[in-house]
Amino acid sequence: MSPARARRPAAHVPGRARAGEQAQARHTDTRRTFPPLPPRARPSTAFALTWWGNAWVDALEDTALDPARLARGRAYADRGHVDAITVTPGRVVAYVHGSRPRPYRAELRLRTLPDEAWERFLDTAVSRPDHMASLLDKDVPHALAATADLLPAVDDLTPECTCPDRAHPCKHAAALCYQTARLIDEDPFVLFLLRGRGEQELLADLTRRHATHTAREQQESEAEASGPDLDSRPARDVFAQDAARLPALPPEFPPPAHPERPPSYPQAPGAPDPLALDLLATEAAARAHALLTTGVDPLAGFTPWQDAVRLAAAHPGSGLTAATRTLYASLARGTGRTPGDLARAVAAWRQGGFAGLGVLEEEWDPPAGPFDRARPALLATGHPEFRPRRNRLSTPSLQLRLGRDGRWYGYESDPGREDWWPRGEPSPDPVAALDSLLGLT
Repeated sequence: MSPARARRPAAHVPGRARAGEQAQARHTDTRRTFPPLPPRARPSTAFALTWWGNAWVDALEDTALDPARLARGRAYADRGHVDAITVTPGRVVAYVHGSRPRPYRAELRLRTLPDEAWERFLDTAVSRPDHMASLLDKDVPHALAATADLLPAVDDLTPECTCPDRAHPCKHAAALCYQTARLIDEDPFVLFLLRGRGEQELLADLTRRHATHTAREQQESEAEASGPDLDSRPARDVFAQDAARLPALPPEFPPPAHPERPPSYPQAPGAPDPLALDLLATEAAARAHALLTTGVDPLAGFTPWQDAVRLAAAHPGSGLTAATRTLYASLARGTGRTPGDLARAVAAWRQGGFAGLGVLEEEWDPPAGPFDRARPALLATGHPEFRPRRNRLSTPSLQLRLGRDGRWYGYESDPGREDWWPRGEPSPDPVAALDSLLGLT
């Protein structure tokens, strides 16, 4: 999680719990309604803490023709004059209270992204574990956002309002835009919905593509390791002499490009948990599609614990939703572990997949070579001296672990606690792995 997001206070609105519950009840995957945001305690501070929230504000301010109306709109937002905000693909709508008793209906329009842009976005996300981890933690890497032009540019936002002011934008539309920046700042999936894709649809699509991508990588790795099989003989050669007597095979059905989405399961008294049913159905579809298209079962050989970690890592891990907390608790209980054990393992999985989990759970004695060269390389770049122990180099608060895949994995702990947590991006270069751990890259 980025430092900006870690510092953000919880958005608790005293006296508006009922309104929040009613708004939450109106949420669907393509329509989200948020209760009115409270007045800002410090109006002089920036509206957004994240880079994508600031990009949204910049798009508004760079387009505005009248700075005075923009300032009044910001003041309206500061004082909480914007009612509940409804977000749907391409639109943001809310009533804004102005100087008259009757509020005005303000609206912002933003073009949705075409399917080709979403394809680029999703394919890029699943190709890099760090991008997947960032999205699941409600963070948006710059490079990933650039693949689909997610952030609005100048003239992308089209404001409308029922007030008689024809300015572009009027103060009511400007106030709505500023408040929308706060929503996007807290949850980038609001921006994704504006661009045309809901959170559940995106997460389901990422899960399916990730399963297919993992299976293909495993198949290619096994093919490279095994090399050509000189003793094998294609079936077509075996039956070539009998081809005249064999009937022609029917044409194969083309496999679908992606696994289909499972049906929705309503909540009913005495029925299984709909979240659990949806999770199992999605996983079964993704596994079947990978087996059909690649011939490799991506989960073959997984232990129940490894599969539980994989399942938990494929869903948002920020702990913001009751569904996520329930999933973690259920998977931990089913494998005889604690939610804390699962959270640490999920962090390792998101850091390096199956290999990253192995680095967390296994100490081993590496052969002479890369491990012996790591300490002098770290010293030559001015890093403090690390003490070696098996496949690990440690200081009181930092640690580098050499994995069996030849990459270095960063870990961090409070001094003296030996409570190591995976951090940063792994690299074959120990200096690069340490720089990632320290946030220097």
